[in-house]
Amino acid sequence: MAGIDENIVREYFELNGFLVRQLSKYQVQSRKKRSDEQIDLVVCNPHCAPDAEPSDVQFILGSDDLPKIRQAVIAVKGWHTTTFSAATLKSESSIFNFLQKSALKKVETMFADGGKVFKILALPTLPKNKTERQKSVAILKARGIDAVLTYPRMLQNIADSVEVNNNYVKSDVLQLMRILKNYNMLRPPQMDLFEK
Repeated sequence: MAGIDENIVREYFELNGFLVRQLSKYQVQSRKKRSDEQIDLVVCNPHCAPDAEPSDVQFILGSDDLPKIRQAVIAVKGWHTTTFSAATLKSESSIFNFLQKSALKKVETMFADGGKVFKILALPTLPKNKTERQKSVAILKARGIDAVLTYPRMLQNIADSVEVNNNYVKSDVLQLMRILKNYNMLRPPQMDLFEK
């Protein structure tokens, strides 16, 4: 997985108040990954309300759902040219490798309170066709995924958070967004008053 995909997910969670940890700083190439190496990021929300109800979290995450999540493991799949469908999810079983019990057990020991650890999959997008989308969501849920986070939602949230007057020298992602906004290449979403 390219570093930019993981950086986008990292920036998204950090902008929303999460602490983010990467379990391994290396890329496995000469051997099969261990189960704990399948987890790309572990996040913790120190501002999560004690009475937050995890069951209220939408399956396709939005920024409004994040305050209800205390801790999560994330697998990042930045396959931006691949169309995700039920068939892709059935044929690519490696997508779900981060859900192995040994990996999740290691992560659970990192969190002291023992609360629910959300299993989040960061994907480019889900199918646009309603039937295909429902099939894909059903497969993801059946395999143990608690929530999906899509790149369009993350990028929109990041773009909305970036200020043109700030200099984000410590983040390539935020700095690029700032430059694009500065040259009017990123514009705020427009309201559609009239349907076509």
